[in-house]
Amino acid sequence: MKPTITQAMIDAYDEYTHLTLDRRGFMEKLTRLAGSGAAAAAIAPLLAANPAAAEIVAADDARLIGEDITWPGSAGDMTGYLVRPAGQTGKLPAVIVIHENRGLNAHIRDVARRVALEGFLALAPDFLSPLGGTPSDEDKAREMIGQLDAAQTVANGVATVEFLKAHDLSSGKVGAVGFCWGGGAVNNLAVASPDLGAGVAYYGRQADAASAPRIKAALLLHYAGQDERINAGIDAYKAALEAAGKDFTIYVYDGVQHAFNNDTSAARYDKAAADLAWGRTIAFFREKLG
Repeated sequence: MKPTITQAMIDAYDEYTHLTLDRRGFMEKLTRLAGSGAAAAAIAPLLAANPAAAEIVAADDARLIGEDITWPGSAGDMTGYLVRPAGQTGKLPAVIVIHENRGLNAHIRDVARRVALEGFLALAPDFLSPLGGTPSDEDKAREMIGQLDAAQTVANGVATVEFLKAHDLSSGKVGAVGFCWGGGAVNNLAVASPDLGAGVAYYGRQADAASAPRIKAALLLHYAGQDERINAGIDAYKAALEAAGKDFTIYVYDGVQHAFNNDTSAARYDKAAADLAWGRTIAFFREKLG
């Protein structure tokens, strides 16, 4: 039988992946919640992301052309994955796809391919480039994310916008979509880059409300109804964006978990919410980027 996963278990996993709980502490807490070590061992993989489930659009899909590239960051090279529709002759609006706190992994590469299939030039940067790039060990990747210099990360995002704006295959219009850590990165990028045309943040930490007047991009903000940690900042951000007269839309998807779009996580993925948010995201980019 499929194990029962409670909100307390999901909250413990969130504490482990985003706050201060380490792997050992998480498993001890999960064991208490599940009632036994065996039950905890069965539940843990359902809470975590499964790399084997990452590929929805094959890397060798004939409809696409993808390549790993390098471009100038703020203080050194950035690396990432650039993908576009095959056979495209005209210039395309560009979309930056910003990863979660696991770095540029197979799932985010797959999301970039999904964006490209919708008719965009998609670039998924590895924001761990200054530290040598994303490792295969997700715990190590999360540790490295915490070591990043915040100002340099934002500057690397701004440099990526400028790179795509001038790219030979780009129309010059650039948007960004990010998930979890990447959602927060989109909000920060919107503050820092006047050339960002549109930003979509999935369950991402809000930018400082005082910085809202600096935002030029139109924003689409997706939140999970069961995500108290992130949702605590919605009201202040919304009020600041309204006061500054910004173009923004907020959706809260009732009853779903943080990371509801990540289809590699069996316990947290919600197909109905993910499909609805994705449709809204693509329509938003088409409207704002042309």
